[in-house]
Amino acid sequence: MARNSQRPLSPHLTIWKWGPHMLVSILHRATGTALAIGGGVLLVWWLVALSGGQASYDRFVDLMTSDQSGRLNFIPAVILVGLTWSFLQHLCSGVRHLLLDTGAGYELKVNKSGALATLAVSILLTLLIWGAIFYRGAQ
Repeated sequence: MARNSQRPLSPHLTIWKWGPHMLVSILHRATGTALAIGGGVLLVWWLVALSGGQASYDRFVDLMTSDQSGRLNFIPAVILVGLTWSFLQHLCSGVRHLLLDTGAGYELKVNKSGALATLAVSILLTLLIWGAIFYRGAQ
């Protein structure tokens, strides 16, 4: 198929100036995918462990919570913290999009501030949630 030389080319990523709004847009898609895949796998694993009886469920809880010394296992902790941040980032970005759907926040400074706020709020809430969990576990 021949290209019509009189039609303009569609803009692509090399033309647009990167900003927080683009990062948040990409993160919204990535966190949604992480929640669907990672959260789905974790949910199915939990349901299988639950249906497998007390010993199976106890093994799942042991793997996902703590080792013999009572400390949280590193890899499950990273996965759970990552899923928590993914959920909160996706939530904050969704709230931002909801506000944008009302027609508010399209000014450049407001849009940039809103995008940065979604990142800051999701990180802060993740730190607060997991700080409380680690603090409670340390007692």
